[in-house]
Amino acid sequence: MLDDPDDIHPLFHGAPRTTEFRKLRKRLVRETREAIDRYAMIDRTGPRARWLVCMSGGKDSYTLLAVLTELQWRGLLPVDILACNLDQGQPGFPATVLPEFLQRMGVPHRIEYRDTYSIVVDKVPQGRTYCALCSRLRRANLYRIAREEGCTAVVLGHHRDDILETFFLNLFHGGKIATMPPKLLNDEGDLLVLRPLAHVAEADCDRFARAMSYPIIPCDLCGSQDGLQRQAIKAMLDGWEAKIPGRRAKMFSALCQVRPSHMPDPALWDFAGLTPSGAPETAGEAGPEIPRLR
Repeated sequence: MLDDPDDIHPLFHGAPRTTEFRKLRKRLVRETREAIDRYAMIDRTGPRARWLVCMSGGKDSYTLLAVLTELQWRGLLPVDILACNLDQGQPGFPATVLPEFLQRMGVPHRIEYRDTYSIVVDKVPQGRTYCALCSRLRRANLYRIAREEGCTAVVLGHHRDDILETFFLNLFHGGKIATMPPKLLNDEGDLLVLRPLAHVAEADCDRFARAMSYPIIPCDLCGSQDGLQRQAIKAMLDGWEAKIPGRRAKMFSALCQVRPSHMPDPALWDFAGLTPSGAPETAGEAGPEIPRLR
């Protein structure tokens, strides 16, 4: 059904008709469906859910909206979608780009203005990165909007590479094994945080958004800062991928196959409960006597 050029959602109008793009589009849809099913993002037994799909104007959020809307339009995603952009008051932010785009595409949306930019630059010391505080303020406002709109989930555009980068950031700088989960319950317990692009490569988001000529809005707030640790991690992963193509996919596969019994964390595995059950029964003659250790 993805091959019919006339059977398409408005978000895909003008899409290239090349074989390469059709394969890309199918892969994005397939991998998003896999993540939604694998991490049980939809409760099919309860009432119809309403998702707040967060739009930053970057390539990832455009890809997220397009794929989710495509799935919904084809009856494969039984949820209501409300796109939301939080205008954080950054100088020079093109405030009309997303409203005009969403209106033209016929996507239900809400645009919210909150000047968190001034708070961030005031509170963060000179030379420190803005990301942590900016993210907390943005998340708090998105939770508020979700509650006001009757949404059951806040849906973010983090992809596979974001998850890998966060894993290495926690490993190298946080001293812990942790990353972004595809599905999370907020601290208050009333909202889910979902990442349906968890299986999708960043390169595919970039290729898709470029091919569709979506109006990309750069993040000038954090993008203006050099030396971010995430940038260093991304460069490291890029180097590994260049030397051994497919390494990112292999590492992500490893994150999805954790063996608690093979990790040195007693909170994950009951090591104290591991005791031998006794000497094994042997058949036939006994072997040579094993010398005792002195």
